[in-house]
Amino acid sequence: MATDKKDIRALTKEQLRDFFVTQGDKAFRGNQVYEWLWQKSAHTFEDMTNVSKETRQMLEDNFVINHIQVDTMQRSSDGTVKNAVRLHDGLIVESVLIPTKTRTTACVSSQVGCSLDCRFCATARLKRMRNLNPDEIYDQVVAIDNESKLYFNRPLSNIVFMGMGEPLMNYNNVIKAIDKITSSEGLGMSPKRITVSTSGVPKMIKKMADDEVKFNLAVSLHSAIDEVRTTIMPFNETFPLKDLKESLEYWYAKTKRKISYEYVVWKGINDTQKDIDAFVKFCKYVPCKVNIIEYNPIDDGEFQQATNEALENYIASLEKNRIVVNVRRSRGKDIDAACGQLANKS
Repeated sequence: MATDKKDIRALTKEQLRDFFVTQGDKAFRGNQVYEWLWQKSAHTFEDMTNVSKETRQMLEDNFVINHIQVDTMQRSSDGTVKNAVRLHDGLIVESVLIPTKTRTTACVSSQVGCSLDCRFCATARLKRMRNLNPDEIYDQVVAIDNESKLYFNRPLSNIVFMGMGEPLMNYNNVIKAIDKITSSEGLGMSPKRITVSTSGVPKMIKKMADDEVKFNLAVSLHSAIDEVRTTIMPFNETFPLKDLKESLEYWYAKTKRKISYEYVVWKGINDTQKDIDAFVKFCKYVPCKVNIIEYNPIDDGEFQQATNEALENYIASLEKNRIVVNVRRSRGKDIDAACGQLANKS
């Protein structure tokens, strides 16, 4: 429902305190409401049980809480949970809970659709409709934390910004959301347990380094040869590998934190020894680790998972050069929840 009332979660704690003072109330009432909004994730003003009825009505008259709704939830045979999340304006994004024996990871979205044009990704086929607000990102995390407690009897342990959208194209809102997630007045999660994954926007990677962020950086690389990378990720023409390399060197010099490379190997695209050699060389520019990700086809068959032999060649070359490499098997394929599959089919 469209409304001209301001979303109360756009206010800082100080602004909330000031608001109560202008209403002839005490500033500490702002602290109480702030706690309800963030630590307790109140969906309505009615939920705020230690606030008087009159105050709740006054808040109702002045503000809204544009909380997300989990529209549909699907559970995979491997335990993965996918949420189709309805936003206040009716748009939908998806987020995923990925459980293992020791951890539960939330994969969250940062945009409705995506700003970039990676040809192997279903999300990229949805045009970017808008950026998510900090509270909409935060709410996805809270929903998955609740599901983790419900289904796996433990709280969420990790967050990856690998859902829909390019996080660095919604930088300010992503940073505000992470500030809330890591704050003792929010979810109190350690930034070391958060990874922001980018397709590689050099000037924003440098900005993150300058801003001294404490979370981890992952880069979807997929090729270290410009011509090949441009065919699969056309925006590489605007942000070529030399600029990306320079921004990653800058990141490491400033933060001293390793980079993770996300890398998919496709049949007939990046599965030759030449591709492997170029990637190994790129991995030596800054300390890194590599996640080779199993590919999840998105219908048209243009991109196909490489042979096991090609994967083994990559792994052998990386290990020979003392580069840490993991192979990530896909989770949630049966519900279109795996990497690159988020396209609001539900």
